[in-house]
Amino acid sequence: MIVTTQFNPFQVNTYLVISDGEVMIVDPGMLLPEEAQSLFEYIKNHSLSVTQIVNTHLHLDHIFGNQAAAEEYGLTPKAHSADFPLGHSLPDQARSFGLPADMLRQPEKFDELADGEVLTVGSLKIRVIAVPGHSPGGIALYCELENWVITGDSLFQSSIGRTDLPGGNHQQLVSSVRSRLLSLPPQTKVYPGHGPSTTIAAELNNPYL
Repeated sequence: MIVTTQFNPFQVNTYLVISDGEVMIVDPGMLLPEEAQSLFEYIKNHSLSVTQIVNTHLHLDHIFGNQAAAEEYGLTPKAHSADFPLGHSLPDQARSFGLPADMLRQPEKFDELADGEVLTVGSLKIRVIAVPGHSPGGIALYCELENWVITGDSLFQSSIGRTDLPGGNHQQLVSSVRSRLLSLPPQTKVYPGHGPSTTIAAELNNPYL
């Protein structure tokens, strides 16, 4: 099961992947303390055990809540190593968007995710799919059993991620989405980093691809 919440001025979709009482937090975008508290209260009220914090990529809007979640649950966030430099440059990212860098903290380290790695949440097996282009280490998370994929900022409803940020590469993103995501079964539900969900079948006609 997936629970979707939205946080921060960028309206990032933060996902809770839930199975058998366990939960994986994907892209903790909580910027304000009250946003973090609302997520933590949901988890507590549903008697869930947080086992993993996973980042689809390390642009600032998707990682605002990494530190709060890491401290709350005693976990190290996971991401693809190609994005580690982004994660450690959060103050620079903040300044580029006119945000006060001193209000943003990140964990000192990230645990590495690799393409093809399988993560377990309860009875669910979730495969890591490398989808570089929006950022060098962008990933998607695919669950064959429940027919869904969390795509971060690589694939949206009728759109794809921007590639004008540091490390972005438009041709690489288009190629990655076509080969790594559009090859998934058509009925696969797509949960993007922003905006509404869609399906792989619908995105076969995505005008940006």
